[in-house]
Order: sequence, then C-alpha cells, then structure tokens
Amino acid sequence: MLKIRTLIVDDEPFARQKICNMLRNDPDVEIVGECENGWDALAEICEQQPDLVFMDMLMPEKSGLEVLRELDERTAPHVVFITAHNDFALQAFETHALDYLLKPFDYSRFQKALHRARTQIQLKKNQDIHLQLNRLMRQVSIQTGYLDRLMLKNGEEILFLKTAEIDWIEAAGNYVNLHLGKKAYLYRETMNNLEQQLDPRKFVRIHRSRIVNVERICKLQSWSHGEYVIIMKDDTELLLTRTYRENLLGLFERPAS
Repeated sequence: MLKIRTLIVDDEPFARQKICNMLRNDPDVEIVGECENGWDALAEICEQQPDLVFMDMLMPEKSGLEVLRELDERTAPHVVFITAHNDFALQAFETHALDYLLKPFDYSRFQKALHRARTQIQLKKNQDIHLQLNRLMRQVSIQTGYLDRLMLKNGEEILFLKTAEIDWIEAAGNYVNLHLGKKAYLYRETMNNLEQQLDPRKFVRIHRSRIVNVERICKLQSWSHGEYVIIMKDDTELLLTRTYRENLLGLFERPAS
C-alpha cells in the first residue's frame, strides 16, 4: 500500500514534534519533511510533492494561507491547517483545506482530521488512476484509428470492454448506456463524441439517441412511413427512423473496401 507522504509546517518546534509523535505509529504515513516557515514550506511542497500537509495558519513573513494560494489548485496537496484562532476556520475551508485543528488539540481530534484526509486522498488517487487509464485508452484509439476497447468504472471495479461486444448504445444526457446482452453500463461520454470514435463500418446511428452494432443485427422489419424495426440477435427491438435510414441501408449498398 502506498503511504501518505506528509509534510509538517509550523514555526514552533514543539508543535511540529507533537504532530510527529501522533503520526509516528501510523503505518500509512511517511513524514517527508518539516518546515518552520512559509517560504521553506513552499519550496518543500514543490520539491517533495506531498499528499498531505499539516500547516500552521499564522507564521512570520508568509502565512499558511499565502503558501496555499501560491500553489496550483490541480496539484496542491491536501492541507489541514493548524491555528490558535477559531475565526480562521472559515478561511481554511475557503482555500480548500480539508480540515483545521484548533490549538490545543488532543489525539482524538487529530485522528479525526487524519481519517478525513486519508479518505479524500485515496479518492483523489483513484480518480487520478482512472483519468490516466482513460488517457491511455484514448491515445491507443488515436493510433489505431477507432476505439476497440472502452474503460469504465463499475462500483469498485474498472472494466475494460471490447467495443465488438457492445450490442447497442443509448444516449443518457452527458452519458451513454452501453448494452451488452442483458447488462447495461453507464459510460461518461456524449453520444456525438462516442460516435466519432467508433468504426462507422461497424457502429451506425439509427436514431437520434441510439447507435447499433451492425454485427448484432438479426433482421429488419418494415414498420411505417419508411421506418423499420431492427431485431437484434437477443430479440431486442430498436426503431430505425427515416432520418437515419440511409446510415444503415447505405452501408450495405457500398462496395466493400
């Protein structure tokens, strides 16, 4: 398990030692440094890139708030501010600090702040991994021309689905529902964007809110006013509207490339 890389910032040596003692026996935490002023804290955060910073809000020359405001919000660590003044709590949350510890704090209150930090850091790491994998999948699709796999989060799992296994796709706002047999998975992408990433020889728009895998079609039944009902191999029935009729029928009229 990756440890929570933690930096301690306070101009009082006793205060820094107190936090070190409270973290000493925690197997999930690695203390990567201590700082006694805001300037050193800024340098250490940029160099060490800690996951978590316990930082005094009021320090000579540069305060904890000023340090945090100079950091990039996208890469800034989670911060628990330490203060002797209760009226600074609101400022802590306005600068996206996780929590604040009001001096003098005891071990129980400290553990609550640490638990909250641990939860939020783990969530962020999971999201970062998901984004990195998603970028990788998109890069692969650029190199090969069209998507052959989709990655999606399903509860605590990350699934990799072959596009060839998808029967049909249904719009759901800024998401789509991917239908694979009797199962459906919610995927964060718009219908229009996903359509551009799929091979048009295999996936065809049949309706404003539906795309179908041609290989999964069993037959067509004439409906009315030039529309058809598509019967899928699993007996699902989907409407092929006149607007999108040529998307499917025209596919079979073109000579194979």
